[in-house]
Amino acid sequence: MKQSNKSSAFPSRLSMVAVACQLVCLSMSSAYAQQTESNEQPDANRVTITGKKVGMGLMVQENAPKARSTITAEELAKQRPTGNAYEALELMPAVNSYNYDATGLFGGGLTLRGFNSDQIGATINGVPVNDSGSFSVFPQEFVDQENTCTQFVTQGSTDVDSPQIGATGGNFGITTCDPTKEKRFRVMQTLGGLKLSKTFMRYDTGLWADGRSRFFISASHAQADKWKGEGGADRNHVDAGYRIDFDKFNSINAILLYNRAINQNISTFNLADLAKNGYYYDYSTKFIGHVTPTKGKADNDPSVANADTFYQLTKNPFENAIFSVTGKFRIGENTDVKVVPYYWYGYGTGGVQQRLQTESAFLNPTTGKTTAAVDLNGDGDTLDKVIVANSSVTRTNRPGVTASVVHTIDNHQILAGVWYERATHEQFGPMVAVDANGNAADIWLKEGRITRPDGTPFQSRDWRTISTAYQFSLQDTISLLNDKLTINLGLRVPTMKRNFTNYANEGTNSGTTYNIERSYTKALPQLGARYQIDNNNQVFASLARNMKVPPNFVYATTNNAAINNGVLTFAEVPPETSYNLDVGYRLQSDKLTAQVTAYSVNFSERQATAYDPVAAQSSVTNVGKVKTKGFEVELGNTPVNGWSFYGSVGYAKSEIQDDLQVGKGLYIPTAGKQMTLTPEWKAGLSAQYETAVWYTRLKMKYTGGQFATMTNDEFVPGYTLLGFDAGYQFPNTSWFKKPTIRLSISNLTNEKYRNPSSFNITNAQPYPGGITAKGVFYYLGAPRFSSVTFQADF
Repeated sequence: MKQSNKSSAFPSRLSMVAVACQLVCLSMSSAYAQQTESNEQPDANRVTITGKKVGMGLMVQENAPKARSTITAEELAKQRPTGNAYEALELMPAVNSYNYDATGLFGGGLTLRGFNSDQIGATINGVPVNDSGSFSVFPQEFVDQENTCTQFVTQGSTDVDSPQIGATGGNFGITTCDPTKEKRFRVMQTLGGLKLSKTFMRYDTGLWADGRSRFFISASHAQADKWKGEGGADRNHVDAGYRIDFDKFNSINAILLYNRAINQNISTFNLADLAKNGYYYDYSTKFIGHVTPTKGKADNDPSVANADTFYQLTKNPFENAIFSVTGKFRIGENTDVKVVPYYWYGYGTGGVQQRLQTESAFLNPTTGKTTAAVDLNGDGDTLDKVIVANSSVTRTNRPGVTASVVHTIDNHQILAGVWYERATHEQFGPMVAVDANGNAADIWLKEGRITRPDGTPFQSRDWRTISTAYQFSLQDTISLLNDKLTINLGLRVPTMKRNFTNYANEGTNSGTTYNIERSYTKALPQLGARYQIDNNNQVFASLARNMKVPPNFVYATTNNAAINNGVLTFAEVPPETSYNLDVGYRLQSDKLTAQVTAYSVNFSERQATAYDPVAAQSSVTNVGKVKTKGFEVELGNTPVNGWSFYGSVGYAKSEIQDDLQVGKGLYIPTAGKQMTLTPEWKAGLSAQYETAVWYTRLKMKYTGGQFATMTNDEFVPGYTLLGFDAGYQFPNTSWFKKPTIRLSISNLTNEKYRNPSSFNITNAQPYPGGITAKGVFYYLGAPRFSSVTFQADF
């Protein structure tokens, strides 16, 4: 196994930029720019490189009667352009996020007040983007960061009309920027260590001759090597949007987001592997090879542990597209309607692809047993074991529509909404040949599929889940006491109907075709209130009930379904529910904006999901009742002589209420223990100095210690990360407008740290009764990394 340390070399051109920025910082005087609101991108002629006054784009002045935090394009412009949605939220007090690498191209993990990412609703322009089966979120796939105008988080509860069926822990949303009203062609080029390169181009037509229509299209290509081991990421992305404004009340906005990426896995290992092999240990750089087969002899290719998989067989190609149209119409003096039809498509693989396949272990559809045989290596017998490429493939077709009407009567604003979608989620496991160099015949596992003797394709799993979701919602916002008091009374009633079919396949105990249908419905009330004490001070409170239905994989024989003597049994998994209470205070003055929130969350039937990289299977654990309490503080100032600051602190105390049953009469000691992936303390700080043409910023993120297991028998130390950003805008020329250079350095101190890869690991140590220890795997923190971005408008 080759162990390669690819810590990011600092190119000489980046060093020159850093020196230049430091010299500029010593010589230039202060000024600040104007604010922008809405989803319009900043004016191309404005001489500014950021824009928001409060909190440098890390805060806006919120007025919702619930905890809510928002970041804007002004903050996103200072971040590395390859970053993803999770990374953008990292300084918020409730958010515990991390990347698998420094670029953001490989994805990452996120928890919010101890809720895992699959318990948090995610939307883009109002379109739900959680996986329709597992509710997972893949932040690197959604949108180019250059086209994002805002990202928001509602920490305690979803919005009453949010299209969510799997969110017990609030939601986060992304809003893309509209086409600009001025004609513009923007080019950005990012270069950095690990052969990082991102080229981004966007063309805006400006207003058409009708004075109402405008259009944009953007395209980008990004690539980078992994920070450890061999392999990398290769991403191509296209966004396009059209908007027509009939008047200020009526408009249509259509947007297409397309992504095609080929990423190689970044390995996860347990503590024993790390102690043995070191921090930069990764997948093998040498293919172990095929043996020379001989007819009539059992010739077996070498078997390897998951960690020794050949790196070329760890690729995860994925392609997805999201198309949506938002129509806003005023149908009466006090009545507005919004309709958002959408379509989501995705196809791609997951996990590692290297598999040692027994030639005599193919499905016999007649018997339902894996006794059929295929000669894989062409030696004329079926006695062998051969390395092939196989992994989980997912194909999703997901049309839907949301619609809402807002009507104002006296001091009441009535919001009524409806949501409907029908997602067809196909998950299967085809297999293709691997050549002598370790290359799969088709990394997408589409062409050259190996078939059974009857001509049907081999499948390590073969599921089809049709998830039909619909929701009705109603909210009354009441203004009292000359608009000083606002009360929200809301109710949403989501329903999910699961139709799961397991087609006979070569998976574990899966040789029989069966079908399971379940339906889940709950009434979820919401109550919120906000009182405006004076122009600068307000208090708020909210109470909401939330629900998450079980993920679709609980219906598989690898989880809660079983077939014994041809009879199907299924251990029911109830929906997870939670009550979220927020009580808070906001200060919104000309000089300072602050928000303080105390919260309490009570779970019932809490679900915790995990992915086992060795078995390549997901699992769910019903933890039962869990209580979480804490507080959050964030504040930001209006710049004073060029200086601006943003700070946040979060505290969370999570407690499992009961011991966890893991077998008949067998329990492990979880009562009174902290829930996994819930650091007790979290803090963020951003300090910036800015003039009219340049800025420099230092930011800090502290993540406190957390537990990797529910029995709290494996602890994850806390860590602190420092980052540095700087930018300079050159004068306009006859060719270029707003030519700008930006520098980003992450993990300044080269901190080594780790984050657990799964949420529901029960125990790392054995317990009486034959309860064995479970494997705890970790993503490791990437070392210091530097990049520079050049930008200009034409």
